[in-house]
Amino acid sequence: MDINQFLADRSRLMRASEIRELLKWVTENVISFGGGMPDPSSFPAKEIIEITRDILTTKAEKALQYGTTGGILELKEELIKFMGKVGIKVDGPENIIITVGSQEALDMIGRLFINPGDCVITESPTYLAALQAFRIYGPRIVGIPMDEEGIRVDVLEDTVRKLINDGGKPKFIYVIPTGQNPTGITMNMERRKELLDIASRYDLLIIEDDPYGYIYFGDGEPPARLKAMDGEGRVIYLSTFSKIAAPGLRLGWVAASKEAIRWFELAKQSIDLHTSTLNQYIAAELLRKGIIEKNIPRIKEIYRTKRDLMLQALSEYMPEGVTWTKPSAGMFIWLTTPEKIDTTAMLEIAIKKYGVAYVPGKSFYPNEDRHNDMRLNFTYPTPEQIFEGIKRLAMAIKEVITQ
Repeated sequence: MDINQFLADRSRLMRASEIRELLKWVTENVISFGGGMPDPSSFPAKEIIEITRDILTTKAEKALQYGTTGGILELKEELIKFMGKVGIKVDGPENIIITVGSQEALDMIGRLFINPGDCVITESPTYLAALQAFRIYGPRIVGIPMDEEGIRVDVLEDTVRKLINDGGKPKFIYVIPTGQNPTGITMNMERRKELLDIASRYDLLIIEDDPYGYIYFGDGEPPARLKAMDGEGRVIYLSTFSKIAAPGLRLGWVAASKEAIRWFELAKQSIDLHTSTLNQYIAAELLRKGIIEKNIPRIKEIYRTKRDLMLQALSEYMPEGVTWTKPSAGMFIWLTTPEKIDTTAMLEIAIKKYGVAYVPGKSFYPNEDRHNDMRLNFTYPTPEQIFEGIKRLAMAIKEVITQ
């Protein structure tokens, strides 16, 4: 039987993640810079074991039961305190919903805000899985170029004005302001202010995806979150426990107006009823006991060290004409090769001949209109793998350049 004849039209808009597909290729003999995985040594595993044992001993009847769609009160209250330390003021628990990672939040944003043909704006390049989540709802995705300071707000305003004049007012602007995925770029304060001004002038929503802001390892303090600067309730804020605790908990959260969160709850009811109750209690205790807060400086140091090692290896091995970003947060370096190289085509050579993997950059662009970039993850590989892997990658690039 051919299952395709029964599929809904929107199913045709689904595409496999290049990152997930790439993992199928990688063997133990291949050094992979392809995933977006944290360093396992950063997980507070011992504390999670102790907390889980205590929860199951003292409140199993709650932790193993169905929960409310919005999330348990204890976790929401701890998150209000946690966000408050970085300047994000949340009125109350009703302004937060707990999600299955921030990926579920991205899907719910598509469900709630996108009609087929609607225009949404993203950075270009942007998070591949956000593009996947949005595309199934049939929007027109408009990418705005970036430079070393973040999204080009001059191009953004020109684009928004033109779209509105043409009758296609954007539904929202999706940005990752700190340690952007895939580039590692952090948007400066001036552009953050101008972004909020543009949203106000043209009456737009901003989706602020902030998985990396809490592990900023640049010099000084990170720039203020857009949500902390939002005086009009235009920012829907997403974050996750995947980078500050462990991705296996599959916990994220959304902070927004009470009205917006109510719509998120309605969307979530039909998806999965609620997020894992047990995992929410674990996360609440990790916050309440200060374990996450104490662990964050250690995560920052691990990632700063590994970033520096990759930057050093790149400077030692890469041929002339190759450039890369220097992230102050996040997990990735964005590498740009000479124009003649197609990094998608080069991937097979890199894996099969040189034993190194990366994610080609093409799919991170809404229009897939560039071919010579790649994303490199520096948080998961060991220091030895970083140096050896960059050496191998440089050899692959040199071979393709000379062809």
